[in-house]
Amino acid sequence: MTRTPNTHRPLIVKRQVCARIPTREGTFQLCLYENNRDDKEHLALVVGDVRGEGVLVRIHSECFTGDVLGSLRCDCGEQLHRAMELIAREGRGVIVYLRQEGRGIGLLDKLRAYNLQDQGYDTVEANLALGHQADERDYDIGVAILRDLGVRSVRLLTNNPAKIEALEASGMPVVQRVPVVAPIHAENQRYIETKVQRMHHLINLSHLHLNGEQRRHGTR
Repeated sequence: MTRTPNTHRPLIVKRQVCARIPTREGTFQLCLYENNRDDKEHLALVVGDVRGEGVLVRIHSECFTGDVLGSLRCDCGEQLHRAMELIAREGRGVIVYLRQEGRGIGLLDKLRAYNLQDQGYDTVEANLALGHQADERDYDIGVAILRDLGVRSVRLLTNNPAKIEALEASGMPVVQRVPVVAPIHAENQRYIETKVQRMHHLINLSHLHLNGEQRRHGTR
């Protein structure tokens, strides 16, 4: 479930500057955007000429713990770097980096949610217990950034069907979904299971259940 967009005034995004950023995955142009909807500086990592149709795109929401610290509690950092790798390999694409930490609840409440998760809540239950929706993200700014870059339709790197629906509702056609699956391990398994079971993400968990059966029977 995504937050209802603010429609009181027309959304305007403004590209302030772009600079070359060499990374382990490849060389990108990093563009910083300001907007009239919030006070956050949203970003776009761009490779090649992205004007036109069928551009490989990842809309990535900020995750300080996963993206910067490499936290194993989630799959965010893994997904970000996998998307960078795929786009760099293709030679054309965009990662829109939206500053909406913790599915839109902010870092403070995200850390509070972590404490609730350590008490047995799943990620959805923790957000609800703190008075939030399960997912409060808004993708309108991301779509506006894509339009500013000249993107007319996307091949979207995502496992989240709600993200596809949100982009199309904002007028950005999604011509293909490209899976972006990160490794699953003991620290993030329940998090990813919750994504699948509670938020309908398109991730195959069958191998997890198989591995569980093998462990119970002492086989590999």
